[in-house]
Order: sequence, then C-alpha cells, then structure tokens
Amino acid sequence: MGFKFTKLDIDGLVLIEPDVFGDDRGFFMETYRKSLFFENGINVEFSQDNQSYSKKGVLRGLHFQKEPYGQDKLVRCIKGEVYDVAVDLRKDSPTFGRWYGLNLSAENKKQFFIPRGFAHGFVVLSEDAEVCYKVSGEYAPAANCGVIWNDAEIGVEWGEINPILSEQDKKWLTLQELKELL
Repeated sequence: MGFKFTKLDIDGLVLIEPDVFGDDRGFFMETYRKSLFFENGINVEFSQDNQSYSKKGVLRGLHFQKEPYGQDKLVRCIKGEVYDVAVDLRKDSPTFGRWYGLNLSAENKKQFFIPRGFAHGFVVLSEDAEVCYKVSGEYAPAANCGVIWNDAEIGVEWGEINPILSEQDKKWLTLQELKELL
C-alpha cells in the first residue's frame, strides 16, 4: 500500500493519489501514513481534522490564517466533487499571487497538500459535497483571513459559476490590499 506523490507547478503544492484496493464489497485505502508523507517531503505534524458539507454552487474561500498561526492542509473530498484552489501568498515566493486548481472527488480519491502561506478554497460541482482536511495548526479566530474569490489580479478560473458565498467570503480583501498586511 502507498501513495503516488506528484509535485505541482507551484513549489510546495503536492497531488497525492492513494493506492485503492477494491472488490465486490467496496474498497479500502490509506488516507495518511506519516512515514510515507515524511519520505516524500511533507514533514508536517497535523493537529486538527475538519469536515465541511456544502450544496452545489457553494464557494468556500479563499481562506488562510495569518502568521504565526499559518496552517498546512491535506484536503480530500469524501462525497461529491469540488474544484479545489490554492493561491500562493508567500511574500518572498517567485510565484506569489499564482494559483493552482484541481478537481477532488469521492470517485477520484485524490488529495491536495497545501503548505502554510497559501490561501485555500473550493466550489462544489456536484449536488452536494463533503470535504475533509487535516491542518497543522489549530483554528485561531483572530488570525482568520482571506482573499476575495474573484480577485482580478489572481484570476482564478472557477468556470461558469454563480457562487453561493458566506457574508464573510463576500468581503475578503484583494491581493493588493493583502500585500500591505503580509
């Protein structure tokens, strides 16, 4: 048993595909094994697990926690399908402001590792979806922050959506405004 680890175009982002063993009863897979993750450069101690349920069209994000409360995230979709996005907010990074997106679903069982210093969000593509993610730091309400989902400078290609947003997600800062805070 194991995983396929694929480093993505933005340094630090990793696609993780678990080995899945199925038969007429269903399937079995590991979703995390510390030793294999460490061997593949993901040297993170996770301290909290989160799960969200959302209806079709819900867009959650783009969220992050300000330092020193940043969080590494290991994200997967256990029901339905989402388009999952990470935006590089590491101020000294050559890819600052760049984004990467991929589909996560219960069917494809892919996982997305997003290191601290990135904003994260997703939009639900199926009728509903459940997303689970491990984080390396506990939730710190005073450090909660975000960048607006449709910031033109970032230019995330969400597809044809009319997103359902929380009041908070409607009011996040632009990348330009965040540059002054980071």
